[in-house]
Amino acid sequence: MLTVYLACPDVFYPDSKERRDKLLKLCNDNGFIGVYPGDNDIDPPIATTIREANIEMIKNADCILANLSPFRGFEPDSGTAFEVGFATALGKIVVGYSSDTRAMIERLKEYQSLSGEQVTDKDGLLVENFGLPNNLMFGHIVLASTPEEAILRLKSITQSGNR
Repeated sequence: MLTVYLACPDVFYPDSKERRDKLLKLCNDNGFIGVYPGDNDIDPPIATTIREANIEMIKNADCILANLSPFRGFEPDSGTAFEVGFATALGKIVVGYSSDTRAMIERLKEYQSLSGEQVTDKDGLLVENFGLPNNLMFGHIVLASTPEEAILRLKSITQSGNR
């Protein structure tokens, strides 16, 4: 069975254990072995040690399932974004999901209460308008709006051999 690293900010939520259990079961039910970043046995939890352990988990995984939902604001969790980039650089299959898959410009207009024709944010910075839900460097991997949909996409990709 293929191993799936579950890149996500879910470890920060009060119901982290329930989220973990749901994701691991989802992987198992679909023929994958899920590995969760919070499962490293690190005592005491030191930032450097946690980062290195998660990097090793990514290196050892066959593919990545990434929660790229908005977290603490408009953008996905920066740690998850790093994990996606790192896994991509290693040539891993990465499938992302987000609770909001609308184009970035639509999401930002709502988030910052911008006018309909405006193409800059409230600070006057140009907003990407490629129809992707996130930055063009990883917006293309958001293939689903739920982890359930994403695992099915990952299953299809891994079974077909198409990336």
